[in-house]
Amino acid sequence: MFVGREKELFDLNKRYQSGKFEFAVIYGRRRVGKTTLINEFVKDKESIVYSATETNSRKNLIDLSKSIYALSSDYENSSGMFLDFQTALEAVFQIAKKRRIVFVIDEYPYLASCAEGIASVFQILIDRFHQESKLFLILCGSSMSFMENQVMGYKSPLYGRRTCQYKIKPFDFFETKKYYKKIRGEDLAILYGITGGIPLYISMMNEELTIEENIKDNFLVPSAYLYEEPLNLIKQECRDASQYNTIIGAIAQGASRLSEICSKTGIDTALASSYLNKLSGLGIIKKEIPFGLSNSKRSWYVLEDFMFRFWYCFVQENISAINRGMQDQVYLRIAPNMSDYMGEVFEEICKQYLWKLLLEGKAAVNFMDIGRWWGTNPETRQQVEIDIMGIEDKETALFGECKWRNEKTDLQVLEKLVACSDLFPYKKKHFYLFSKSEFTKGCMEKSKEMGNVTLVTYQEMLE
Repeated sequence: MFVGREKELFDLNKRYQSGKFEFAVIYGRRRVGKTTLINEFVKDKESIVYSATETNSRKNLIDLSKSIYALSSDYENSSGMFLDFQTALEAVFQIAKKRRIVFVIDEYPYLASCAEGIASVFQILIDRFHQESKLFLILCGSSMSFMENQVMGYKSPLYGRRTCQYKIKPFDFFETKKYYKKIRGEDLAILYGITGGIPLYISMMNEELTIEENIKDNFLVPSAYLYEEPLNLIKQECRDASQYNTIIGAIAQGASRLSEICSKTGIDTALASSYLNKLSGLGIIKKEIPFGLSNSKRSWYVLEDFMFRFWYCFVQENISAINRGMQDQVYLRIAPNMSDYMGEVFEEICKQYLWKLLLEGKAAVNFMDIGRWWGTNPETRQQVEIDIMGIEDKETALFGECKWRNEKTDLQVLEKLVACSDLFPYKKKHFYLFSKSEFTKGCMEKSKEMGNVTLVTYQEMLE
């Protein structure tokens, strides 16, 4: 079942209809659905789809040759391979002079690593043929740093030749919601919080089972796919996997600042910074600075990938028990902590909801960006944090607070948010309170009295 990616698919088809040479770069972390998108795009089109492998150049040349031979009758009786990659690729460009062809190289970084100079070969052929070519070339890769630097970077031979690029990101909560037909309410948020919006992981959740059963079956059984998935991904992407694993674990357990991470892991600052940059490039962690600042010594690191966060919070520390078949006991340890775990997930869902309102023209403030803010109250000398903040102009801003808890959100939460907003000079302020449950009578009355407060329950966000 193909779900989501409507914008990307629409744009690809629109470009296909132009009939002109197109060079699309598609990239994103593993399991995010790049190949599924490509397969959906080419399913009704004449195409060559070749997936490079982590082998030597000869094996890749043989496989590429077979893919080209399978398309064109010019090579109907051939059982060998092209002399070299330039000859093979030139054959594709020649075919595309006559008719529209989609030519896909999936996992392009594997090909580039074994076929030295392949980027320069593409450069030569694109420069030579692009004006008369009907080729729709797609280079796809999971190594985001490679695709950004070695394909799209200004030092790459391919720089300036692409006509479009698509960074494929995990589904947001509302896209994830579309996948499930039977799951409702709080369970939707939890499933988003443990899959991170990764299509492959979303598809593994069984709608006929409870959240408890899905967590047990997918994470707490040694034979389950997700049981070692983070470790496998780290091993595929990083050479010194144990060091990366240690850093991710430290962040999951609350070490957010560089000094804290180094102290907890014993890794020196320079090396830790290098590892953190790599993990950030993979979309596993992200570096946050207080909203509105371009640079700050108050920056901290958080796990951006919710599946990784869930795994390192709850699975890693229970590996021994899980290996001994104690999934029921492990789940009993996880369950009481799920509400706290979901707080950050709910905050992300609320941000996505605000973006959704903005796109629909329903937002109270026409912000250009939103994020979290934290700092010191100069009067009380206490650390304060605002879950969501956005700015429209020099006079207008929004402030938001998100509460994932069973009890009703009360007036005190609103008053605290208003007090935090007093740290900023904006004349026009709008406040959003998001609650998993409902709001107390006092909170609702005060919000009406103020007139610049929007109260939103989780249920309302689902409607």
